[in-house]
Formats: sequence, structure tokens, C-alpha cells
Amino acid sequence: MKILIADDHELFLKGLALVLSDYRQNMEIITAKSYTEVFNVISQQKNFDLVLTDLAMPGAYWLEALKKIHVELPETPVIILSAVFEKEIIKKSINIGAAGYISKTAPNQEILQAIDLVLAGGVYIPQDLLDKEPDANLDLLEQEEHDLNAQAEFSETTSALSPRQRDVLQLIAKGMSNKQIAFELGITEGTVKLYVTAILKLLGVYNRTAALIKAKEWGIIKDASNK
Repeated sequence: MKILIADDHELFLKGLALVLSDYRQNMEIITAKSYTEVFNVISQQKNFDLVLTDLAMPGAYWLEALKKIHVELPETPVIILSAVFEKEIIKKSINIGAAGYISKTAPNQEILQAIDLVLAGGVYIPQDLLDKEPDANLDLLEQEEHDLNAQAEFSETTSALSPRQRDVLQLIAKGMSNKQIAFELGITEGTVKLYVTAILKLLGVYNRTAALIKAKEWGIIKDASNK
């Protein structure tokens, strides 16, 4: 059996690889720490039995990334392991082809049971995730997708960022971590991570520092020194 696992947190990635290695003998495990690495791997190898991936990682916007993986590996089931567990995100992921969705806080046994079910042709979604109420702040899903399609080209006089994205960016400018931003806005840390990924995509940059520089140049956010 050959599995591709992807996560931008190295400790979690190595731990998951160890769990899977003990799960079955003769298992070949390929790892990736970003969507860029995932795309490089699947452009060269197609014979995967399963893909296990985090949701928001460097290298691509998560919706686009999942669609691309599905196109490149149409016969390979994909399970998402994520700290994000909002109902609408789960539905969106399943709708674009994911065969399973598991919280990163799930015990190892649950992860292995999910793998068995998906490899048998099923779809795995924990009931407690399905029972959760949608996050009232999740304008991210539809708003960001609309922004990516309708505002692909930036201009210095027109902002492509949604109000919620501006809130997140302004808090980043204050030096806040994802955890602090989540507390400030009343959303989950995983949802903040998705916002940050979308912001970087829209600004055409690859890290927070570059995003702040461009946002200040274009007047999207105010320089803290001007307050």
C-alpha cells in the first residue's frame, strides 16, 4: 500500500507517518509539507492508494488544491485531517471529492478506522462534526471563492479583500498570532488559518510580512505608526 500524507506541521506529520507505519506492514509512505510539495509528488507518481492531507497549507488555496489533487488522482481517495471542523467546510470538502474528514484531535484508532472505511469505498465523517452548527463567521467559503474568480487581478485603487479578511490582516499587523486573532474575532484558530491562506493568495505573496508590506503600500490597512 502506498500513501501520501501532507501536513505543514512537521511534528504531526512525523507522528502520523509513524502511526501508519505500525498500522500495516510493507506500507510505503510519502510525505509532503506543503501543497507545492504535494503537486510535485503527484506530477511524478500516480499510484497512490490514499492521500491524507491537512486543509490549509502553504502553496495553494485549499479549495483549488483539493480540486487539483482530485483531477490528478481521480481514482485515489482523499482524507482530510484538519483542526478546522466547521460544518460548512466539511460539506464543501466532501462536495469537491474528499472521501473523509477527520479532526486532528481524533484518537489514532479513529483515524485508522476511517482509513479502513475509505479504502473499502466508504466516506468517513464523524457524527459530532456533522452535528456542529455552522460558524456564523464563515463568509470565508463563498466570499473567498467569489474573490478568487471575480477579482483575480489586483489594482492599487480597488481592494479585493472582504471585510473579514481586512479584520484578520489588521490584527496580523498588530503582531497577533492565529490563536490571538481567533480569540479576538470569536472564531476557531483553524478558520483564521484559512483566512490567512486566502489573504496571501489574493495579495499574490507567500508570507505574512510580504502581505503586510503590500497591504500598507496599497492602503488596505493603516500603518500602526499612523494611529
